[in-house]
Formats: sequence, C-alpha cells, structure tokens
Amino acid sequence: MSVISVGSIAFGGTEKTPLVINLITYLIKHGFKPALISRGYKGRWEKSGGILSDGKNILAPWEDSGDEPFMVAQSIPQAGIFIGKNRLLSCQKAKSLGFELAVLDDGFQHRRLHRDLDIVLYTPAEKIAFREPVSSLKRANILLMKKGVDPQRKKRIRERFPESTVFEYSVKNKGFFKLAEKRREPGEKLKRKKVLAFCGIARPERFLSTLHEEGIKPSFFFKFPDHHPYPKSSLEKITEKYKEINAEAIITTEKDALKIIHNNSFKKIPAYYLKIDLEVEDKFYARISNLLQNWV
Repeated sequence: MSVISVGSIAFGGTEKTPLVINLITYLIKHGFKPALISRGYKGRWEKSGGILSDGKNILAPWEDSGDEPFMVAQSIPQAGIFIGKNRLLSCQKAKSLGFELAVLDDGFQHRRLHRDLDIVLYTPAEKIAFREPVSSLKRANILLMKKGVDPQRKKRIRERFPESTVFEYSVKNKGFFKLAEKRREPGEKLKRKKVLAFCGIARPERFLSTLHEEGIKPSFFFKFPDHHPYPKSSLEKITEKYKEINAEAIITTEKDALKIIHNNSFKKIPAYYLKIDLEVEDKFYARISNLLQNWV
C-alpha cells in the first residue's frame, strides 16, 4: 500500500487538513481509492483505534475520531478514515477493506511508518514554535510554501534543500455557511450585523484576520484552546456574551462548527461558519499524477 504523508515541522495551524481534503479529493477524482490515516488527536479512539468511515458511511461521532478527521469525513464521504496512534495497524485495516493509497495526516514525525512521498507545509516567514529543526526539511520530497514569501528567502530554501521540490499555495475563503442548514450566506449580509466570533484552533489570530479581510469586525472574540470540545460551560459563556452585547450573529470556523451544530442553544441563534480551501499550483498535482502512475 503506497503512503503519502502530509506534515509540518510546526505545532498546529499550518493548513494540513485543507491540504489533506484537497489531496484525497484529487485522488478520488482520478480513480483511486484513498484512505486517511490519522492519529485522531484528543479523540476517544486515539489510543484504541477505530474506523470512522468505510468510504460509504460515517460510523461514529467526532468525539471518537477527533475533530479534524471528522471534518474530512463530512467533506469527502467516499474516503476511508482510520483512527489511532498505531498508524501501521490503521494502514493494514484500510488495505483489508480495499483501499489502495494511504494519506498519512500529520505524519512527518511518524518515521516508523514507511512513506512513498513526504509533503511538508512550511512558510519560513512565520514565527511559530517548531517540533523539530528546520534542517529536518531535508527529509521532505515536496515543500509547500504559502504565496507571498520573499523571493530571496524562497531561493535560499531551494538552495538549502535541493532534493525537495518547492511549490506554492494560497488560502481561499469558500464563504460563510449557516450552521443548521449548511446554506451559504452572502458575506455582505454579515458585514452589517453585530457579530460575536469564537474559535478553538491553533492560531486564532488567523481566523480573526480573515474576518477582518472580509469586512467583518466582531464586537467580541472568544479564543479557546485548539481542539476544544465545547463543554456546557463554554457554550453558556458564548450564549451569555451573545445576549450581553446584543449580537445579531455568531461566526466560527468549520472545525468548531461540527462540535456545536447539534446543541440546542445554537438552533435559536443565527450561527455561521467560515469554510476555507487551499489553492495549490498545477505543477504540484502534475507531480502527484506522475508518481501515481508508478505506484498503483
């Protein structure tokens, strides 16, 4: 079974999940049967393992799998999604169910499992904590950098890691969607509303910055820890503040939305989530296509 690893040397917030969604969608579109192999960070299955999706049905709630694998399952119903710290066992399960390619989520540091391709998202201008030194990028086959990096800095990266092919990507907003109905809402409409925003992601300032770029200036912004499970106390804090400031709408991220969508408190409030996507240069997918011809 061929393995593609998507990873980073940074702690969170590097757009790995949108890339995984794009990559798996591409593989399915071109006739392959891929499976996501994820640790399921902070999910109930992280240690024990489990199958979130068999490529036909979602078999468990997000609390079992963790939030990010569940987001992938909702976005791509045809993908198999296997959870657990034992990535080798997950690959074996996937293969036994007929999946032919494994996409290893956040796999750059999981070196015990062989991979045929290591894709690493890395933007040198960003000042964030690293899990391992920049020199470790020499293990990467492909480096994905966000557009806008200084050309000289990009040149130095290419010279330092000549074995890695460098491609560029950009983050694109796919719009705001109403929580209960998953219906797209015009951003212009939300600009005119008094908004409370919140998120539980690794880099909340990015979400707030994106809202500002869309012309939305939240009257209040809650920041929760990454992978926050939203217990009753957190939900009460949000709804109480919503009433206190006389807000007209709530906005959060897609990852956070899946954890509150069934809560009764948010069925009575105009609540929306922002969906993002990655736009990767065509040469990246041409490289993937060439590799696939030799693997499967």
